[in-house]
Amino acid sequence: MPGVSTRGLSQEERRQLAVNVTRVLALYRSILDAYIIEFFTDSLWGILPCSWQEALDGLSPPQLATLLLGMPREGEVVRYRSVWPLTLLALKSTAYALAFTRTPGFQTPSEFLENPSQSSRLTAPFRKHVKPKKQHEIRRLGELVKKLSDLTGCTQVVDVGSGQGHLSRFMSLGLGLMVKSLEGDPRLVERAQRLDQELLQALDKMEKRHPREARMGPRHPPHHVAQWVDPTALCEELLLPLEQPGQAGTRLLLTGLHACGDLSVALLRHFCCCPEVVAVVSVGCCYMKLSDPGSYPLSQWVASLPGHELPYRLREGACHALEDYAERLQKAGPALQSHCFRAALETVIRHACPELRRPGVQGIPRAHELQIQEYVQQGLRRVGLDPQLPLNVPALRAHQAQGDRVVAFFSLALLLAPLVETLILLDRLLYLQEQGFYAELLPIFSPQLSPRNLVLVATKTPLGQAFSVLETEDS
Repeated sequence: MPGVSTRGLSQEERRQLAVNVTRVLALYRSILDAYIIEFFTDSLWGILPCSWQEALDGLSPPQLATLLLGMPREGEVVRYRSVWPLTLLALKSTAYALAFTRTPGFQTPSEFLENPSQSSRLTAPFRKHVKPKKQHEIRRLGELVKKLSDLTGCTQVVDVGSGQGHLSRFMSLGLGLMVKSLEGDPRLVERAQRLDQELLQALDKMEKRHPREARMGPRHPPHHVAQWVDPTALCEELLLPLEQPGQAGTRLLLTGLHACGDLSVALLRHFCCCPEVVAVVSVGCCYMKLSDPGSYPLSQWVASLPGHELPYRLREGACHALEDYAERLQKAGPALQSHCFRAALETVIRHACPELRRPGVQGIPRAHELQIQEYVQQGLRRVGLDPQLPLNVPALRAHQAQGDRVVAFFSLALLLAPLVETLILLDRLLYLQEQGFYAELLPIFSPQLSPRNLVLVATKTPLGQAFSVLETEDS
């Protein structure tokens, strides 16, 4: 998907981009504010201009992927069946033009061409217990951290929200960095320590089989700490150095791979406040969990813009995987009807219990294989209502017949979602610049594998041309 790169943008250009994005989000707020499960209860199709309805009505899912989301199949010729209204074309063009590009500077990961489950760029011990998505992420992010560590003279990396420690293990035992990992869940810390020992044993066995390739010198596994990082206060444990004989001073690099909600903001605050922290590499996620106010907006500039507010619904929408949904549209599988079924269920819930609005419905197994009335009955049971309520089956089937409209409306909202993420990340870039630091965003993951693929990199001294090395794919 095309878009704008932050590389080389001045502070003034970033400010203007924030102005433009907030204006566009305000213009299409009715679409962004809508909950797709209220498609029928709130007559969402009717909020679209009539000309848009005419253009979108009857489009198949693959046509929506190609014409609206701009993600055709390889080699597909894009043909419109009718002349679209200029306002809809303008929305499509603007959404593409103002969102940060999510296209990395490398081809679709060649590391999975031989085996889609195993990265050819990681040795077998580092792949064990790690799914392909995570294999790709820890390798790409770990290599970036290693390069930035060398450029900034970092003496220690702190991995915040480290989970089971997959990234920490690769950085320490694979790349030779001194790593401390902080994780708030003690059970995950224990699991990480067991995996450390398992990896060390596997590496020892591998070296005995291939002694000529054996590493010289001792290995240093990551130092795991069970520690909750408070987003609103400095964490002393985060700043404590690991013992290294002869080390003159501590220079820390903070990183977090998909640090959830406020945790990604905590990394930026520690970077700004603590002289020991010389660089930060942050991949955010779960924007809906950001404290508001507090974690957004951070910058004075974005806070001053009319319409900068991003309520929960908008931030939640920004976490959807656009590329993944476009692929699902191209395949046109029956699972696409899930939103339509859930919206039909909402009409029954509102009729039976008007005060019950948008209740959570746990996943219904193989929902796409059920008749719509069977789905509704199971859904009623899951929200605590009588599954034997009399149902208006013809009305439910009439809703089901509008499935493509539900998919079209959801696709419209998804088209706008990257603009919300762009504004959140722009706010963070501008915040760091307002503090006098240097920050860029790099799309270093394949968006097909990792939807949150924009990595914020910040340093306290300019890196100049050396910064470009961070984007490169190691041979």
